[in-house]
Amino acid sequence: METRVCRLYGEKDLRVENEAVAMPGAGEVVVRVGRGGICGSDLHYYLHGGFGTVRVREPIILGHEFAGTIEALGAHVTGLSVGDKVAVNPSQPCGHCRYCQEGLYQHCLDMHFIGSAMRLPHEQGGFRERIVIAAKQCVKGEASIAELACAEPLAVCLHAAKSVTSLAGKKALINGAGPIGALCTAVAKYFGAGEIVVVDLAAKTLAVAEQMGAHKTINIAEQADALDVYSQDKGYFEVIFECSAAQSAIENILNVIRPQGTIIQVGVSGALNIPLNILVGKEVRWIGSQRFHPEYAEAVALISQGKIDVSPIVTDVFPMDQVHQAIEAATDRTRSVKVQVAFDS
Repeated sequence: METRVCRLYGEKDLRVENEAVAMPGAGEVVVRVGRGGICGSDLHYYLHGGFGTVRVREPIILGHEFAGTIEALGAHVTGLSVGDKVAVNPSQPCGHCRYCQEGLYQHCLDMHFIGSAMRLPHEQGGFRERIVIAAKQCVKGEASIAELACAEPLAVCLHAAKSVTSLAGKKALINGAGPIGALCTAVAKYFGAGEIVVVDLAAKTLAVAEQMGAHKTINIAEQADALDVYSQDKGYFEVIFECSAAQSAIENILNVIRPQGTIIQVGVSGALNIPLNILVGKEVRWIGSQRFHPEYAEAVALISQGKIDVSPIVTDVFPMDQVHQAIEAATDRTRSVKVQVAFDS
């Protein structure tokens, strides 16, 4: 049995190649991959050869947001059948280190994460037609394969939302309307936020945010002073999901957060200048949010039950043979939010 794979050799050197697929061992399955979503980390690997200190040091198959259909079962696999639709959880904590023992699996000291260049050898990803994977990484779902492939970024947003005790009735701002910002919008709606305002620079992403549940959207590129009204009386928003990690946004969000409000930092970047006088003066809680663990299965369930509709974020789909065009589209936020590659076309 063979499969085609999308293997990156270095900066802008992505090749579609053939390789053999092994038979599944005990506790493993073969998944026929249907869709894979292009994430920011995939773009960094392709465009820059990595991000920060993480570099592509050997050929790596990209992709950690993917779903498909069970094609074959290894020995001793229970709970899954050939033909089941599954989302594949890319997170593989060791289960034994001090943080896993404390239930902080997302901080595992020996984490294996599919499609990541953090370790050497690299963890090979899911951008391929078939993958042999541990059955425990597969979560059955009842939605379309395209929707199930959105489970990983949705899990990130569900984990972020749990940084606050409750969103019910809260005034929430989503800063940045890329895929994570759009899904944070949907999550805020699901958890009952009373008012959801989304800020971004692109009309396309803001239109998608409206479909995901935003009560109001602001194109800050066209309305530079549109947030000023929210800065009156020391600020307005009780919760802010910061999804851009843009320096230009930091002072804006600190001006509109109300005293003792919470900023959940979901977007990542390098060093930023933070006006500590505002942070201290308003007693703002600024919380980082890293990955997920139980939220992955929760994301699959919410998608399958129709409680969160992720379909509006999938704005472009390309066949595997056009993976380079897919990556190009994913870099253009004026036209795309979440770009997926179809591996079964």
